[in-house]
Amino acid sequence: MSRDDPAPQLIADCMLGRLARWLRLLGYDTAFLHDASDHELARIARSEGRVLLTRDRALAVRRGLDTLLIRSEQLEEQLEQVQDALGPPPDPSLSRCSVCNVALDDLSPDEAADQVPPYIRRTHSEFRHCPECHRVYWSGSHVEAMIERLNSLDLW
Repeated sequence: MSRDDPAPQLIADCMLGRLARWLRLLGYDTAFLHDASDHELARIARSEGRVLLTRDRALAVRRGLDTLLIRSEQLEEQLEQVQDALGPPPDPSLSRCSVCNVALDDLSPDEAADQVPPYIRRTHSEFRHCPECHRVYWSGSHVEAMIERLNSLDLW
């Protein structure tokens, strides 16, 4: 895959749940099914045209699959490997639900009012929500810490 091609959709095996969550935060469409068998992962990867991220060497060499064997156990090195191999994320960072992988929608402060703590309601004006699982997101100190960590990796 050349660096000019759009970033592919991904699916991560059960050993890579933490990586899947961070890839979503970066803007990669990354499916993750924690209890899927190798057969099921391969079927989904083929049918949806996803690149299978795995640490399992036997799974990585299955015929008919587009795979990326993740070499490291360290999250930072895993993120760097994915971006080096597949290019930058297709979507802006913090645009996907970190839990269910769906693209987030904007949510007005009025719509968010009864879904966030009172302090957050008073101190924030921009909210996003997941139309699938209905989680509400805002830029709090946890987002600042994530951005700082991602900036230190020079991934975005």
